[in-house]
Order: sequence, then structure tokens, then C-alpha cells
Amino acid sequence: MQHLLVTGGAPLTGTIRLAGAKNSASKLLIASLLTAAPVRLENMPAIGEIDIVLELCRAVGSRVRRDGSTIAIETPAITNSRVAELSRKNRIPILALGPLLARGGEAEVPMVGGDRLGPRPVNFHVALLERLGARVEERDGVYRATASGLRGAAIELPYPSVGATESAILAAVLASGSTVVHNAAIEPEVIDLVKFLQNMGAIIELGTGRTIAIEGVPELSGTRHRVMPDRIEAASFAVMALATGGDIFVADAVHEHLITFLNAVRRVGGDYEVRPDGIRFFRAGKLEPLHIETDTHPGFMTDWQQPFTVLLTQASGESIVHETVYEDRFGYTEDLRRMGADITVVPQCLGVIPCRFSGKTYNHTALIRGGTPLVATNMVMPDIRAGMAHIIAALIARGTSDITGLEHIDRGYERIDERIRALGARIERVDGH
Repeated sequence: MQHLLVTGGAPLTGTIRLAGAKNSASKLLIASLLTAAPVRLENMPAIGEIDIVLELCRAVGSRVRRDGSTIAIETPAITNSRVAELSRKNRIPILALGPLLARGGEAEVPMVGGDRLGPRPVNFHVALLERLGARVEERDGVYRATASGLRGAAIELPYPSVGATESAILAAVLASGSTVVHNAAIEPEVIDLVKFLQNMGAIIELGTGRTIAIEGVPELSGTRHRVMPDRIEAASFAVMALATGGDIFVADAVHEHLITFLNAVRRVGGDYEVRPDGIRFFRAGKLEPLHIETDTHPGFMTDWQQPFTVLLTQASGESIVHETVYEDRFGYTEDLRRMGADITVVPQCLGVIPCRFSGKTYNHTALIRGGTPLVATNMVMPDIRAGMAHIIAALIARGTSDITGLEHIDRGYERIDERIRALGARIERVDGH
């Protein structure tokens, strides 16, 4: 078992370049299954998530070559439509049902796993596939689906889920007829997938009011595509600059991907400078308390709240973070409390955004009384984004923290310890028991 030993107190300064976005790269690999032609994907991150997806792709018949951050993938035929097991559970396989059905008429993939963020049901995915003409059943730890031919349909998502929107697009591009997805997610990662598929020959229109229309085509061609930079990494590095009193230039950060986040940076007492090739982040004054509510794009991203919550523990005054996307995403605050943070998590909705957890017992709002110094402790990462919160907390804590559960952070962040050590972080990866 590996450990991260992190000693706090050093301001982080310098330049760090973003990796390709995890939440886009994995979906693009799944989309490559829709064509028999070669696909070339550049700026692919070297993370555990990609290894899992490539395992799935190889299992169904893909030929894969990797050269640094470039992956060449070709799936001339679906040689195996039944993948009952992978080396670890992950939420990506459910997205492969549509492409496998489109190419072969049947599919079998493992039931979902991934980060522990509450139930995160896949009923949206199953319902939309059935709407397109598939028959889906769950048994013996797998999803089995068959279709004599997917047909376009009107799909109304109960919530603008990113994964469900991607499932609908992936299933509809080769379906006969037209599909209209209402209440669709419009995150930058979804748009990256749309652009990729358009370059392969898909016909996809972005309408007003969260509507995406797909006109099915008989086949798709190969293409070359560069994965968008990771906006979650960008926010994490920005918070490191503000939390440690440093000055970090985040190369390849895209302004339009971060508009809501940048407003929060200014309000909390930080500042930024947008340059042609990235964004510089630095502390502008004392840290001020904030009221933040996560939301679907273009709102404040749920994956930004963990690092920002750590930052708010250092702001003088009371802050509120209302999580409206996932019902169980504040488990990591228990470790922050052991470090000295004053955080209470409650089930009440404290905000103005309509919340689907209103009136339920989910602890999805954090009350933070800031200005408390943090003290190093031992921590176990429970998931990817909580792991980043742990690292940032350790970077500002007094003493040396010992962090385990690194398989989570390695699934989502490329060589995180090496990259931030180059910024002056006192962080070391060691083997242990």
C-alpha cells in the first residue's frame, strides 16, 4: 500500500499544465466503439480511469496502441459483446451498452461501481435505452441488453444527468430516425463528445432549453481529436494557490469552462489573470466567507466543491456549501474536522437553487465556521474528489499528514504528487503497510 506524506505550510508557486479531462477522455474511448475505422485521441491523461476503459475496449475487440498521451484505437468488429467482469468496478461500462447494441444488437457489461457518492442509480440509462427500443435486464451482477435495431425517440430526462445525456447520444447516433433529448446536460465534457462524434459523421444539434437533437446515420468514420483540458484539475490547482498563499499559472486552463468558478475565486479573496495559454491564480487579500450552491452547468460544478470547502475553512466567518447534485458528498469533512475544521453537515436546503433533496434526510449542506488552523493527521481517501480535498488540507496544515487510498486519486489525477512537488509542495509517495 502506498502513502502520501504531505507536510503543510509551503506556498505553491510556478506553472502546471492541465492533463486531458478524465470526464471527457473516458467517454471518447467508448464513442470510438461506434466505428470500425481508426480513431486517434490526443491529450489522453495517464490515469487509472483510462486503463479501466481500455480494458473494456480490448475485451470487445478493440486494437489499442498508446504512445505517451496519444491513443490510437480501432474496433473493426465487435468480437465479444459480453463483458461480465473487469479488474475493478467503474461507472463507465453502462455507457458502452448503446455502442455495443448499435454495432452488434446485444451487450452485457458489469454493474456499476466507482466512487461512493450515494446510490447514483442507473435507471435513467436503462429507461432511455428502452425508449430507443432496447430490452435491458439486470441480474447476476451484469446488465444484459438486446435490440433488433435501435430507433429514434423523444427522451425526457428527469434530471440533466451528464451520464444519461451521454448514454442517449451514444445510443442515438446510429439509431434509425431522429432522437430528441429534453432536459439534457450541457457540460463542456458533453460538448466535447458532441464535437468528436460530429467529426466522425454524426448529425447532432444543440437546441435551446437543454435540448439535443440527434439524427441517426448509417455509419461513422474515424477521426482525430484532442481531449479538452481538465477543468476540475484547473479548479484544484487554483485553490492550492489561494489556500497556500501561492501564485500558480495553470497552463491550458480555458476561461469559458471556469466562468462560475472564477467568480467564486474573486468573491473569496483570490484573483486571476486570463492569458492566451492559461490562467494565473493568486491571493488578492484575506479570505472571505461565501455561500456556494453546486449545480449543473453552467452552475458551480459539484467536483469543485471539495477543494473549495477546504479553502473556506480558512476564511474568516461563516460559509455555506449547498450540494444539489449528489446527496452524499460530504463524507470527507469528517477528516477535516479531525484536522481542526469547524464544519457541520445538515439535511436542510440552505439556498435558492431548487434542490431535489429538499424535505429528505440527506446531509447535503455544509456549515463552515472558518478561520480555524488545520493540524496534520492520517487520512484514507474515500473517492477521487475527496482525495484532492485531503491533499489540499494537508498542504495548509501544520505538520505532516499520512494519506492512503491513493488508488482513488490515481484514477483521476495524473502523477499528482510529482506535478505539485514541482510547485514547491512538500509531498512524497512512499511504500508502506
